[in-house]
Amino acid sequence: MSDPSFAFTLVFAAALVLSLLVKFWLNARQIRHVATHRAAVPAAFTQTISLTAHQKAADYTVAKARLGLLEMALAAALLLGWTLLGGLTALNNLTSQWLGQGMAQQLGLLGAFVAIGGLIDLPMSWYQTFVLEQHFGFNKTTLKLWLTDLAKSTVIATLIGLPIVALILWMMSATGYLWWLWAWLFWIGFNLLLLVIYPTLIAPLFNKFLPLEDEVLKARVTALMQRCGFSAKGLFVMDGSKRSAHANAYFTGFGAAKRVVFYDTLLSKLSAPEVDAVLAHELGHFKHKHIIKRIVSIFAMSLAGFALLGYLTQQSWFYAGLGVQPNLTAANDALALLLFMLVMPVFSFFISPVFAQLSRKHEFEADAYAVMQTSAQDLSTALLKMYEDNASTLTPDPLYVRFYYSHPAASERLLRMQASAGATV
Repeated sequence: MSDPSFAFTLVFAAALVLSLLVKFWLNARQIRHVATHRAAVPAAFTQTISLTAHQKAADYTVAKARLGLLEMALAAALLLGWTLLGGLTALNNLTSQWLGQGMAQQLGLLGAFVAIGGLIDLPMSWYQTFVLEQHFGFNKTTLKLWLTDLAKSTVIATLIGLPIVALILWMMSATGYLWWLWAWLFWIGFNLLLLVIYPTLIAPLFNKFLPLEDEVLKARVTALMQRCGFSAKGLFVMDGSKRSAHANAYFTGFGAAKRVVFYDTLLSKLSAPEVDAVLAHELGHFKHKHIIKRIVSIFAMSLAGFALLGYLTQQSWFYAGLGVQPNLTAANDALALLLFMLVMPVFSFFISPVFAQLSRKHEFEADAYAVMQTSAQDLSTALLKMYEDNASTLTPDPLYVRFYYSHPAASERLLRMQASAGATV
């Protein structure tokens, strides 16, 4: 195993197979566990959740998990096709023949890769929206709206992404050995800018955001935010119901551009005190500085990622080990970017439970803060309504939760609220 490229091929193949086996095993556990507990509502929820709702959530969870098995298999096959089976090399050679060598070819390679990937993903996206979500009564979008969203997303991604990628490719070739540091600094600046402009310039291209008109609710929400020492640029209602029956609320923006957004579906299902409790949970994230901590951690990890990419671009075994023949007389920066984006998820999968655990910890802290500011009873009933309306299972597999869930399971959250507030669900 003296050949480093062959060694890397073995490491990559082993990581891919192991990650795929673990994913299949976890999904199989989730399907089996949810199906086993489908027949009866958990004892803690018999007074609040009907058997019909419980079984719908179980069926929805199992259907998504089964679709996930197919998606994982297709993703793994596609990854092998792009790498060890020579797909990326063929695409690189083809774009070189069409566009010659230089920036145009590199941008053409990236554009062709994204376009092909998007076309491959299209049938699965259509199925998820118009078959799975439709079957369970969640889909509210039309084919016309779905295609319009797709066209808008493509145009926006092209207008924003193309100049950014071109600039990063230029940095890779023109700023020397530490190009990755300059690229990282640019990436940070762009993401901070996006946090500011997304709520007012991009999101309205897809949804309508109208000021909250319910004066009673507005007064309650404003009083809650003042009590918590929080200010926002506005309270808005989003027409989420034109695409989905799922309900949610969130904060968006950054700094002075922060705004509170309620889905219209959420306001139609929760009482005013319950809306207060949900908002208090979101305020808890800000009170505990979870958003800042996540941004800082993402920036720190991205710095490590850029540094690693800077190293790998100079290693011939990185290309050869993944079955890609690099250009001999031209830059390989676009190839390196694509390979890095393809391969990193395989290895980062194994540390994802650490970040899921941290996210669940933050959710518990936000729940505790909400209980202090509002009512454990209101937060509990609000969460149960959201779990029921979103068909979230009350009986997920515990190991699947530990590995994947960014939010605690319903039973864990409600029991923790009881313990912290002395309330009865």
